[in-house]
Amino acid sequence: MIAAVFAALPAAAVEAPALSGSILAWTPEQQAYGYRHMEAMAPVRIIRRGTSVFPLPGAANQIEPRFAYRGHSYDLDGYMRAFRVSGVMAVKDGRVVVERYGLGRVAGDRWTSFSVAKSVTSTLIGAAIQDGFIKSLDDPVTLYIPQLKGGAYEGVTVRQLITMTSGIKWNEDYGDLNSDVAKVGLTLGVPGMNPVVSYMRRLPRDAPPGTRFHYDTGETDLAGILLSNAVGKPLADYLSEKIWAPFGMEQDGLWVEDIAGHERGGCCISMTLHDYARFGLFMLGDGIAGGKRVLPPGWVADATRPHVKDPGYGYFWWTLPDGYEAEGIFGQVIAVFPADHLVVAMNSAWPAADDDSSWVAQLAFLRAIQAAARRPGRVAPRP
Repeated sequence: MIAAVFAALPAAAVEAPALSGSILAWTPEQQAYGYRHMEAMAPVRIIRRGTSVFPLPGAANQIEPRFAYRGHSYDLDGYMRAFRVSGVMAVKDGRVVVERYGLGRVAGDRWTSFSVAKSVTSTLIGAAIQDGFIKSLDDPVTLYIPQLKGGAYEGVTVRQLITMTSGIKWNEDYGDLNSDVAKVGLTLGVPGMNPVVSYMRRLPRDAPPGTRFHYDTGETDLAGILLSNAVGKPLADYLSEKIWAPFGMEQDGLWVEDIAGHERGGCCISMTLHDYARFGLFMLGDGIAGGKRVLPPGWVADATRPHVKDPGYGYFWWTLPDGYEAEGIFGQVIAVFPADHLVVAMNSAWPAADDDSSWVAQLAFLRAIQAAARRPGRVAPRP
């Protein structure tokens, strides 16, 4: 989700438009191409698919969501054009009730997740607890990242890390090139130490642990390092082993690495729209993949309830009164509405990374999909 993933890397020799400069300032043409081809800008590790694919059959009736926002009326195509949506899929009761693409994307194209990866990382922490690699969310972070001992992370627990309540001082301003989020992980520090750890261990404390929420991408990268240290393997390999292969993702995924070759726990998994939806279905199904329990009993409910009330935030999941979301800048989302047996996956290329009005409009669109999915839709045309 951060420019620092790419800022130190030269542009790759790829077809036009050339992918250069800060990812936060890409032109619409660069976004539409680059978000589909992040491997052209940064090293990636492959998340291997398995031998079977989880089916996503089409529903006989397809929905046509409509809604009004700020004096404008939108149907599906109108919303996609206005908010530069590259793909939207809704799965109701296990069947696809809407699937549409834009910005030149087709069904087989991957698209970067930005911070949706955070929710994947926290989910893998649940898998590591189920496997016994992490004993408790109340363990100190320093147990798994001993290089943090002696600094502000002393006394911070894994639970506080994944609810963003560590109390560490951090600047997440995407428009400030001197912010922490713009600088973290860009230079190799202590020999043999991950550059993210090297940067984060020098940060001061701003509040007692557990007392205040503060959004911090650097800590999600720390969570990824903690996880790989605990399980003893790369994040991509563990994701493949626990979810990607057994659940039946249709394509290999790609996970962007930092300059030290470690996957970013807070950013940038590339996958197809179908596989975004499948990850939501994995959560909706309480963490079962290939008939085996991957997550501890009760983990999904606990991870997606508001441990932080304002804003509603769980274990790297944003909470809603009737569901939960994984979100990424520029309009990436997996939304799960358990009572409706509904998952919505959407990718976009908004002009601004984190515009409040775009998020509000997106939620209105999700609510329109939810409402349309509750009533009979039109009969889908047969091929």
